[in-house]
Amino acid sequence: MPFATLGLMPALVHAAGEVGYFTPTPIQQAAIPAILNGQDVLGLAQTGSGKTAAFSLPLLQRWAQAPRHRSRRTVHTLVLVPTRELAAQVGETLRLLSVRLHERPKIAVLFGGVSINPQMMGLRGGADIAVATPGRLLDLLEHNAIKLDGVQALVLDEADRLLDLGFAEELNRLLAALPQKRQNLFFSATFAPAVEALATQLLNDDPLRIEVEATPETTPDIAQRAIEVDAGRRTQLLRHLLDQEKWPRVLAFVATKHAAEVVADKLRKVGIAAEPFHGMLGQGKRNQVVQDFKASRLQVVVATDLAARGIDIAQLPVVVNYDLPRSASDFVHRIGRTGRAGESGLALSFIPADSEAHFRLIEKRQGLHVPRERIAGFEPDEVAPSPSPSEGAAGGIKGRRPSKKDKLRAAAARGALP
Repeated sequence: MPFATLGLMPALVHAAGEVGYFTPTPIQQAAIPAILNGQDVLGLAQTGSGKTAAFSLPLLQRWAQAPRHRSRRTVHTLVLVPTRELAAQVGETLRLLSVRLHERPKIAVLFGGVSINPQMMGLRGGADIAVATPGRLLDLLEHNAIKLDGVQALVLDEADRLLDLGFAEELNRLLAALPQKRQNLFFSATFAPAVEALATQLLNDDPLRIEVEATPETTPDIAQRAIEVDAGRRTQLLRHLLDQEKWPRVLAFVATKHAAEVVADKLRKVGIAAEPFHGMLGQGKRNQVVQDFKASRLQVVVATDLAARGIDIAQLPVVVNYDLPRSASDFVHRIGRTGRAGESGLALSFIPADSEAHFRLIEKRQGLHVPRERIAGFEPDEVAPSPSPSEGAAGGIKGRRPSKKDKLRAAAARGALP
C-alpha cells in the first residue's frame, strides 16, 4: 500500500519518498486517514514503528489546507514531547516532510537547557507548528511569548514518558491554556494506568483507538543477554566485551549523571572513544555527541535515561544496561534504541548480585527469562539469593535465547514490545 492511497497530497507523498518512507507502517496506515478527517486518535505502538510520520504527514496536510490566519504569538499545531532530543528529532522530521509544500510552515522547536531569548525572538509573528517540552513551553507562556488559545491540533508524543518524567502538573497547566475545541492525538509505546487516565481526560468522545500488535514482521529482532558480574568490575567487563566483540557503536545506560561522566572517563583513559550524555551538558555538546556517534567517531556513549530519550541512531548494534533502569517500561524504551527499521540488535544487561531481584521483576513484566551468563575472568564473588517459591519463574523460557515467537508472546501479554 503506497502513501498516496491514504489521502495524502502529492507534495507530501513525494517528500516522504525522499526521506525513505515508501510503504506505510501499520500505525501510519490506520492513523493517517483518521487524522486527515479530523478525528481524535489514541495510538499505541512500539518504539520505532513510525509514529512520528503517522501524525506529521496528516497534520502538515491539514495545516496546508487551512485558511492562513497566523497572528502574533499564536500557534496552529502543538506537539508536546518529553525531552529536547525528541523535540529536535520531531522538528527535523516535520521540516523534511514539508519541503515540497507550496508554502512551508513556520516550525518552532522549544526546549530548556538553552537560553530562552532566541526562542522568544523566533516566536515573534507566531508559529504554525510548535514542538515543545512542557517546562520550556510554560516558561514561554509566562513570558507572554506564545499563545495557545488558537491551537487547532494537540499531539502528545511519547505520552508514557511524559508522565514517567513527572510532567503531569505541567501538562494540566498547559491543557488549561488550550481551547476546548481542538483535535487531540495521543501516541505512546506503553499504556500504564496513568497513561489511560490522561487519555480519558484528553481525548474527545469516541476517539479512534489504534493498537498495533506485535507480529513476526514488526517485532524487533532484539536478542537479550544477562551477565552476572560484581558491580565494581562492570567497567572492566565492558572494556573486555568491546575488545572481544568488536562492536562499532554501543549505547550504555547508567543511573546517574555522575556515573555517565565516570564510566566515559575510564573508557577514554584506555583509548576507547567514549563520551557521557546527560542533562547537565550544554545543548551544543549534546548535539555534537549525537553527531559524532552517528558518524562513528565515538564508539561508546554513556547515557542517562532522560538524556537518551529521543536518540535515533540507525544501525545501532548494541544497548548495554550498565545499570538497570528503575522500571520495566524504561527497560522497554532502552532496548528499543537497537533493532530498529528491520535491523537485528542486542540488549546486554549487567546483573550484580544486588540487582538480581530487580531484573527478575523486569523479566516478569516482559514475560521472558534471559539465561544468566558468566564471563571467564569476571565471575562474581557476590552471589544473589535464589528466587522464593512465591516469586515463581520469570517467564518460563529457560536455557536458550528468546525466539521471535517468545518475544511476540511477551509483547502481546503486556501491550508493548521488549
